[in-house]
Amino acid sequence: MNTPISSIVAREKVAFIQAGWHRDIVNQLRNSFESEFSILSKKHIDFIEVPGAYEIPLQCKALAESEKYAAVVAAGLVVDGGIYRHDFVASTVIDALMRVQLDTGMPIFSAVLTPHHFHSNEEHQSFFTEHFTLKGKEVAHACAKSLELLSG
Repeated sequence: MNTPISSIVAREKVAFIQAGWHRDIVNQLRNSFESEFSILSKKHIDFIEVPGAYEIPLQCKALAESEKYAAVVAAGLVVDGGIYRHDFVASTVIDALMRVQLDTGMPIFSAVLTPHHFHSNEEHQSFFTEHFTLKGKEVAHACAKSLELLSG
């Protein structure tokens, strides 16, 4: 894609891709992002859900190539479930998101988080619900500021 970055970020929509796993927690990030971003930007947000974090990068690439979006925000929760799998999933997803960003020139924001020793108990659920709410606000600010800086 040879479209100038300033032309990409001028588009009217932002895509928000969310992994379906641990939806109850990841929804907090999405809701927080939507609320905060609507204050910071007039861009419309399209929401897309994929099965898991591993599916985010390919969907992100498809959205970038669609030429409809100024940016893509990716959100997910990759947990350490006791099997040595989360490390390679998380690093693969983050590396692929960076590759999509650099290959397409479209800003890609990662809110794909990998907490250490997450368990589905009440204490962890409560902590990460609050943490994901904070991260939604942070990624909204990062997205809005980056779009402003890249607009030329």
